[in-house]
Amino acid sequence: MAQAVTDRAIELAASLAEAAGGFYRRGWALGTSGNFSAVVSAEPLRLLITASGVDKGRLTTDQFVQVDGDGRVVAGEGRPSDETKLHLTILRRRPAMAVLHTHSVWSTTLSALLINESGIEIAGYEMLKGLAGVTTHEHREWLPILDNSQDMDELASQLEETLHQRPDAHGFLLRGHGLYTWGRSLSEARRHIEILEFLLEVIGRTHFARGLSWGNVPQVVQPAEDFIT
Repeated sequence: MAQAVTDRAIELAASLAEAAGGFYRRGWALGTSGNFSAVVSAEPLRLLITASGVDKGRLTTDQFVQVDGDGRVVAGEGRPSDETKLHLTILRRRPAMAVLHTHSVWSTTLSALLINESGIEIAGYEMLKGLAGVTTHEHREWLPILDNSQDMDELASQLEETLHQRPDAHGFLLRGHGLYTWGRSLSEARRHIEILEFLLEVIGRTHFARGLSWGNVPQVVQPAEDFIT
């Protein structure tokens, strides 16, 4: 059993490192930004997560640690990501097996510009169908925005309440910080990152192309039928 867990951890570390490299090349996880995790075992909980302060574009399989349900390191070298408590909160509130966090330009920019809003609703885009359980472009996806904080206990508490209030949300934004999403598998979590990052970039680029003031970013975003050139 112990060997099976070790083998799974090695496999997951390689997959997470490969995913991180892809995010880096797309500009979604530059430098030491972002953090990525996957469940090694559910009972007892063992979560494989990136060590703190490592370059995500050059991530190797030995730059991960395993933590238990309380965030204590049980295997690996180094300190776990400072945001480990957010990953564990997501696992408590969602049937997730992987949690991914990126720091793209668009997720950072839009979450900062919507300074007085608690989230952004995205509707009408075909790409929404890439989110688990979504079957139509008419779906209205609410992406909560939480104020960023260095107090992880307080931030984890706010996140737990947000996930309780929004059981259908596929991700959330930290204001001026980046995007979090998850999946029932690592491949599903990667797909959610790609879908949500695409939609956030479309929103930002469309807003800019229409010459709108950034102070007027709408809380509800959907394709404009009259915006065809």
